[in-house]
Parts: sequence; structure tokens; C-alpha cells
Amino acid sequence: MTIKIGLFGTGGFGKMHADLLSAMDGVEISAICGSSQQKAESMARDYPNARGYGSVTEMLDDRRLDAAYVCVPPFAHAHIEESLVQRDIPFFVEKPLAADLETPTRIRKAVEEKKLLTSVGYHFRYMDGTARAQQLLEDRTVGMAIGYMMGNMPGVYWWRKQEGSGGQFVEQTTHIVDLLRYLLGDVDEVYAAFAGRFMHTKEDGVEVPDVGTVTLKMKSGAVATISNTCMLPMGHTAGLHVYTDTGVLEVSGTGLKEFAAGRTTEYASRSNPYELENKAFIHALRTGDASGILSTYSDAWRSQQAATAASLSASTNRPIKLQD
Repeated sequence: MTIKIGLFGTGGFGKMHADLLSAMDGVEISAICGSSQQKAESMARDYPNARGYGSVTEMLDDRRLDAAYVCVPPFAHAHIEESLVQRDIPFFVEKPLAADLETPTRIRKAVEEKKLLTSVGYHFRYMDGTARAQQLLEDRTVGMAIGYMMGNMPGVYWWRKQEGSGGQFVEQTTHIVDLLRYLLGDVDEVYAAFAGRFMHTKEDGVEVPDVGTVTLKMKSGAVATISNTCMLPMGHTAGLHVYTDTGVLEVSGTGLKEFAAGRTTEYASRSNPYELENKAFIHALRTGDASGILSTYSDAWRSQQAATAASLSASTNRPIKLQD
């Protein structure tokens, strides 16, 4: 049986997922929907049997899909997912779930009511280093963690608008928030300080802060801070350091470093986490076994909740306690 996939979004992540999926046995890119018919048709030419569309409804009416991939900017979420839920079409969605919390809260409720299969692209969860860190933390006491996402500002117009991206902490640093939750459990309370220090003087139309630090109280009793900046002239670094009773674990995109008294051990991440998350989703579609999916929509909603709470805290200058 060939699994027919519909793709929403013609940007870099949409192309990356389409290439990985089309290389899998028994998987076909059947339809692509873009912000314009021209963009969708241009991308569709790269995949045999794919058609391009400029309308969500037109594509879903015209093609019988087994699943969909939603790879659109934060502001573009809502109508796509709601349409998929209404038609009982399982979907994979790239992070973040939206620029706000209200949109994914509404979608989460609908997904849970339909018991729809979903997966979210928090790829840090699929890294070899993350899996090893999770194993090592099973018998350790975590005291605190320090996360970071340091780099430059993407050039796309919507990223600079608060309503377009939600800001760096929601659009990018959500990866570190989610990694923190995956390894240390859920967040209880956040307090944030954000500022616009430089980028608004360099680029037109910048509304989002370019530096920020967030303090997080975890439900386990541990504490954490996550800092980010997008004012650098280059991409720099991202990761999470976890401090425990036996030493330090440093998780990054390249792997894991374990620091203990008298020794340092490195574990390289050799697997492609994007391939792993796609294989897990396709396997779940084929078999009904969703155990390999490490981030469902409902779980990812909690990372979105923590990230948007940080933005609210920064704008109101008060701590925000997360509600269950």
C-alpha cells in the first residue's frame, strides 16, 4: 500500500520533509499546497504524481490523502489543521504550533476528541545524544539546567513581527524548552525578561525582542534558565546543560558530553533525527503503533504553553504559573 502525503508549505522545511518522504519505500508526495499556485506547482514538479494547489480546500477536495505535513510559518496555522481534523486526516506539523497559545489550544481539543494520529517536529527528541542523556538521568538527581539559543535573525519578513512569529523564544527557542521538558519534566512557572537591544536599529520593521532570559520552575522541584539572542551576525550555538548529583550533561545538536569527577565522555549523534521522526510517523500510519512518535500534538502543546507564557511574563513583568 502506497501512503499518499499532502504537504502544506513550500519553504526549506517543507522541501526537506518532502525529499525524505519521497525517498521512503511506499510513500508518495501526492499534493503540495503553497501560498500561491505558482510556488506549489513549481515544487510539485520535483515529485512524480504530485500536483500543486493554492487553496487548502481545493487540495483536500481533489486528492485523497492518507496523511499531511504542515510546514508553514507560525502565523499560518489554524485553518490547515482544523480542515485536516474535520476530514480525519492524520498530520505531522513543524514547530512551533502557532504564534500564540489560543490557536493550538483549540486544535488540541479537536485532535483529542477525534483521537487523531499526530506528530510534531521537535527533532531534538530524536537525537542520539538526547536518548543517551535520558538514559543517564534515570538514576540521577537533577538540580538545575541552563539552556541557550544564540544566533542571528532570519531574513524573512514575518519573523520580525510579533504576530508573525511569536518572537524568537516561541519560534526558535521552543526547541530548547521542549528538550528541557523531555529530559526534566513539565514546567510549573516562568519569569522572563526580554529586550530589544540592536536589531531594530539595523533592520526595518523589527517588533520582536533580540535578547531574553527566562527562569523556569519545574514541577519536579528543579530550576532552569533559558537564554536566547538573535542579534549576532551569525548562527552560533544551541543546547542544554543539565547539572546533577554526579556531574554535568551537555546536550547539543552534535551529541552529548558527560562531565564527571575525573573524566569526560562524549557521545556523538550519528543518526539523522529528521529521518527518525518521519519513519516513526509513517510506521504509525502503516501499523497503528505510535510508540515511536516522541512528540504528539497534545504533548507539544505544553511546550507551546511554556514558551508563550514566557512572552506574557516579559510583557507584564510578572511570573506566570502554568495551568494544567
